[in-house]
Amino acid sequence: MQQSNSVDPQQAFADILSSEKYSLRLSDMAVKGFTAFTLDFEDVLAYNVELARLLVEKPDEYLKHASNAARERLRVVDPNYCEGLGDAAITVRLSALPEATPLRQIGSKHIGKLVMVEGIVVRSTPVQPLVVKAAFRCRACETITYVPQEGAFLRQPYKCQNPDCQRTGPFDFVEGESEYIDSINFRIQEMPEELPPGQIPTTIDAVALGPDMRESARPGDHVLVVGIVRASAQTIPKAGRLRALKTRLEANNVIPVGKEEAIAITAEDEQRIKELAKDPWIVRKLIQSIAPSIYGYDHIKEACLYLLLGGVQKRLPDVNVRGDIHCLLVGDPATGKSQLLRYVASVAPRGLYTSGRGTTAAGLTASVVRTEQEGLTLEAGAMVLADRGIVAIDEFEKMKPEDRVSIHTAMEQQVVPIAKGGIVATLNARTAVLAAANPQFGRYIPQRTVIENINLPPTILSRFDLIFLLRDVPSKEQDAKLSRHVLSLHRTRGESASPPIDQELLRKYIAYARCLNPVLTPEAAERLNEFYLAMREKSSPDDAMAITLRQLESLVRLAEARAKAALRSEVTAEDAEAAIMLMKRCLEETGMDLSTFKVDVDLIMTGKPKSLRDTLTAIVDIVVDLQGETGLAEERAVREEALK
Repeated sequence: MQQSNSVDPQQAFADILSSEKYSLRLSDMAVKGFTAFTLDFEDVLAYNVELARLLVEKPDEYLKHASNAARERLRVVDPNYCEGLGDAAITVRLSALPEATPLRQIGSKHIGKLVMVEGIVVRSTPVQPLVVKAAFRCRACETITYVPQEGAFLRQPYKCQNPDCQRTGPFDFVEGESEYIDSINFRIQEMPEELPPGQIPTTIDAVALGPDMRESARPGDHVLVVGIVRASAQTIPKAGRLRALKTRLEANNVIPVGKEEAIAITAEDEQRIKELAKDPWIVRKLIQSIAPSIYGYDHIKEACLYLLLGGVQKRLPDVNVRGDIHCLLVGDPATGKSQLLRYVASVAPRGLYTSGRGTTAAGLTASVVRTEQEGLTLEAGAMVLADRGIVAIDEFEKMKPEDRVSIHTAMEQQVVPIAKGGIVATLNARTAVLAAANPQFGRYIPQRTVIENINLPPTILSRFDLIFLLRDVPSKEQDAKLSRHVLSLHRTRGESASPPIDQELLRKYIAYARCLNPVLTPEAAERLNEFYLAMREKSSPDDAMAITLRQLESLVRLAEARAKAALRSEVTAEDAEAAIMLMKRCLEETGMDLSTFKVDVDLIMTGKPKSLRDTLTAIVDIVVDLQGETGLAEERAVREEALK
């Protein structure tokens, strides 16, 4: 490490770039035809602390020194490519800085300095050419004058460069003689988990330059942006410029961050997680740690745990099979649905909570927004922002039908297709959905089906892997336990609800387990196959449909999630059995035909049980038989024949 503070900047960067690592990077840059390469900030810090500080404080000056040093090094590595570059500057992109600056803390003290911010890309524009050197032709003598361009507005020459002319205008912009560079504008929003309670998310606009940055920022991406903070004055027509400047970020480098990397897991955390996984009752402890203040509902908490962990996504040659698990909770008021949803959204590595009443189709998926400066831009919604995470939707039944339809494709195909205003794009929405709905009659009526109670179309219900009921049924013994639990929470201020695993460690455990990809063992596959075939045997052509392939795929996802909970690389028969028990509970609660007391999955898949279809078919046959010459059947005759 260089100790002297008085060091020549260009020579210092030349020393850093003389290593074999950077020789390979410069060679790779030349092979790909780029004019940019990445310099690790850690190497600058290790070489000289003062040089690293000055690079942060005066990035414009010191990045030029680094660019000049890179050109000199390129003359040694690949002289032919260096000569072909001509006067084009080599862009030096910096890797991640030691510490990220929160978006809401960026202010006047950061203007002109190098910072690193973390956030989600919520809006981006198509690639636009940006003028680097503008050519202007004098209308009087037709002399072309070249003006280097900086800032947001095109700057004209002060006067003509022809000594015999020297006029101050007018000038015409010459497109063919000007130099351009690719640019994209995007907007970064702070992470949902970092948002203070009751605050509006902070955003900042950024611009990235260079052909290697064309695909660097897409809506929904979680990124680290290293850049220079700029400030520009906003102009009001007929009033002049405002004193309050608008900050923006001139991105030097955009670094994508893995979705599961949002939670930092240290070596000590990993050791604690592996020690927890050795406990044979680890799955039970994880379930007990889910929303410990909410009494009971062990099977629903188990489903929430599996939803947090998810199954394994399979990329087959022809199709993709989703690994995310969707769950719907239907229940009476005051049964803790909203609190459960909020807890799951908070404990997930990436979770968003929204309510159906204030949610639109564009807010859930994506929208095309028109702006004055940028034209049409693509803005991501909740399901795109929560890619590789969880979206909790409360009051699901209060969403408008046209808005609710928009998430059909996102739930099953895991993408959000957009075709509006000339923008055709497909955004990733690999998101698990946990939704809660209230019965339309106030309380759940057991004499009616799920479809009749919540008035949701079967097209949306069929996309949920699990549907559970939360009913408030008076019971002397159960009410006494619940009352003692609630009063104990108030008396001890929550200390009595201490879970086996605290919430912070639980978040890290879930983030760590989500990265696993357990494989289905022959024993587990055989157990699932036996259950599926046994249920299908009950589904004769003349009987109700007890199970379909969609439920079989849900069973596989649930079994894989349980294996993740124990940090196993294989799905065992025990995992398969637990998934079967949970699926049985779901089918018995929501798939029971109340007229035959048999499990009929068509209640969820089509909205009509087989008994109702048979009745409708019989009525239609009677009407056809009783049609007279007029082609109509009398209502009284149909009733009499139907009663027989």
